Order: sequence, then C-alpha cells, then structure tokens
Amino acid sequence: MIKIDSKEKCCGCWACVQRCPKHCITMVEDDEGFLYPKVDSSLCIDCSLCEKVCPVINQGEPRIPDMVYAAKNLNEEIRMASSSGGIFTLLAEEIIAKGGVVFGARFNEEWDVVHDYTETIEGLSAFRGSKYVQSRVGKCYSQVEEFLKKGRKVLFSGTPCQIAGLKRFLRKEYDNLLTVDFICHGVPSPGVWREYLKEEIARQCDGKNIVLSHPVFNGREARIESISFRNKCLGWKRFSFVLTLSLSDGYGDNKLVLLSEPLNKNIFLRGFLANLYLRPSCHICPAKSLKSGSDITIGDFWGIQNVMPEIDDDKGVSAVMVSTEKGKEIWGEITTINYEVAFDDVVAANSALIHSVNLNRYRNMFYGSRMNTIEMRVASLTSISFYQRCHRLLSAILLRLGLLDRLKGKLKKRS
Repeated sequence: MIKIDSKEKCCGCWACVQRCPKHCITMVEDDEGFLYPKVDSSLCIDCSLCEKVCPVINQGEPRIPDMVYAAKNLNEEIRMASSSGGIFTLLAEEIIAKGGVVFGARFNEEWDVVHDYTETIEGLSAFRGSKYVQSRVGKCYSQVEEFLKKGRKVLFSGTPCQIAGLKRFLRKEYDNLLTVDFICHGVPSPGVWREYLKEEIARQCDGKNIVLSHPVFNGREARIESISFRNKCLGWKRFSFVLTLSLSDGYGDNKLVLLSEPLNKNIFLRGFLANLYLRPSCHICPAKSLKSGSDITIGDFWGIQNVMPEIDDDKGVSAVMVSTEKGKEIWGEITTINYEVAFDDVVAANSALIHSVNLNRYRNMFYGSRMNTIEMRVASLTSISFYQRCHRLLSAILLRLGLLDRLKGKLKKRS
C-alpha cells in the first residue's frame, strides 16, 4: 500500500491511482494546492502494484544523451508561438501524420492545467507553450496504454517525473510509444495558480467576487481568451506573461490584452522563479539527469549566444537531447534548422537538467500568511536589497551566457 509519510516522496504523477486494480486510491488536494494519493484501506488487497509503479520508489539511472542539438522550427509563426524553438510541434505533427495520438498539457475551461490528447494537427496548438502549473494527469496513462495495445503510435509529453511515472505504469517497452520530456525547473502549485488568477482578474476587472468563466470588464461581459506564460513580445530571453480577454458588445467579440508583464514584473512568475510554491518533491527530484527514461528531452537553449551567437535571433532556440533509437529515428524524419553541440554546452546554462532547485527558506512563510493576497506575499518575500539585486542580475547574466557554472568551478578549485 502506498503511504506518503513525507510529501517530498510524492511527485503527483497519478501512476498509483491508475494502476490500482481495486480503484481504491484517489488524489486529494492538500492545503498547499497539490494533489496526493489517498488509499481506502478497506478496499486495498495489498497487491503492492501502487508501490511498484511509483517513480520515486523506483528511480531510473542517470543518462548521457546520444545526440545533442541546438534546433529551430522552420515555421516562424509556430516558433514565435512556442516557448523556445518550436521542436515539440514538429515531433507531434510527425506522429499525427502517421495516424497517431499526441498527449500534452493544456488549459481546461476553468484555466486549470490538465493532461489530454489530440488526434489532429489543429489540436496541437493547445499543448504548445509552457504552462507553469503542475498538470492533472487524470486517466491519461490508462488511455496511452489503450492506444498502444491497439497499435496506434503515441507521443506522450510531460515533465520528467510524469514520463517516469508513465514508464513505470506501463511496465514494458512499446515500440509505438515516443516519450518527450523537458528541462524542468519545478512545478508550481495549482492551488496558488487558481488564487493568483482570480485575484488578477478581479484587480483588472469590475468587482472582487468574480467567476473566472464570466468576468465583467467595464460593465461588459468578458471571458478569458488566452493565457501565455512565455509570450515573446519582448523577445525570447525576456519573456512575458500575457493575459487576453474577449469582450462582448452584443454585435461581436473584441480581444483586449488585459495584462502584459515581463517575467521580473509578473507576481506569479516571480514567485515561481523564487521557488516559493513548488511541489516539495521538486527539491529532491527523482528524475534529474535524464533518469525519466524519455526518448527525447527538449528545452530552452539558454546561453546559445555564447555557444553559437550567429544563430541567436532572440526568437527562441531549442536544446534537443536524443537518448534512444526511437528518438533518433523520428529526429531523422523531421526537418529542422539544427546544429550538433556538446551536452556540456546545454548543461552550462540549464543546471535544472542535472540539479534539483533549492528550497526557498521563506516557503513556509508564504503558505503561513494566507490572510494576505498572493501579490502581497510574493512581493514581500521576494523583495531584496540593492546588493542582492546586483548579485542576482550578475548571476542571471552569467547564466544566460553559460558562464556561471564555469566560474563556480574555478572558484571551487581555488578554495
């Protein structure tokens, strides 16, 4: 029987819930806004399947990818709509073209992040772009298994721990399954996201007590049209959070950009990047160093201007790491602008690929001051001195240039 005696030991992948033959495990939200499994012991038959599929209990081995690339999608429109270089869309389109199914994370009607699947090219747009909230996997692992057993090709994309959970859930390798994860900083709380979004809509629209699906703006009925965590209006490196409303005037809908803030100004992104409300397991991640078993890992190629400045146009470049024969096969079938690079070039400015992020010492204070708004809590806990601001700015610049880890290495040798 799965027992969560410490929240750091559960990544919330849903594998145990879906594998239980007696359906006696449910996911319950805790006071931090994260979901954890709860077992109805009266129905449990002690088969231990829930423990056997747990990616925290059963961790993979660290890997080094076989091939590493800096890559871009040739379609500029798709690249601009993507978080980095638009490579996920190319992989997904190839699977769809072969009659396959693609799983990814999207927003639902209430703007929660959920995992879902599509069988059409048009459906891929909902999965495109980063969503800095832990997604609800729901029944997706079981759906993947059903498609695979029918002989359908399946691409499943998700966080490294979600890929690890899927691999443990399936308990065997499938030639028709392609798994794609990404370089993950950590997953923020869905509960905090809901609270932030409601506060932001209330602040920007009329009134404090609002329903997200039917806000009112200047007396006009409105609805959220789109949310982008990684809009490139200010460039790829200085991405922005953009919230767009659709306003009805009785004759038609007009789109209004309600909020557009760069990452250092947006309250939710500030709290996320400061590690104030990441899932506890993110601080001891069970799937770093490519331990998830994924076929391909993608992410932002931060520091590309230091490695290949000639290809950096500030519109997004993907780091692509291919680790299996299946990954090599599909990589050879898609058309990209790509350049082979060293694995160390990617790691240099993407430490989250190898290391779990540090626990913020103010995390408990954030959750302990619920009487205040998200904005007040994040603003007070991320305010820093002039010296700290200079230090962080310098560190950020060195990180983007791919020089931070090298400098730390030199200082360590001297000491």
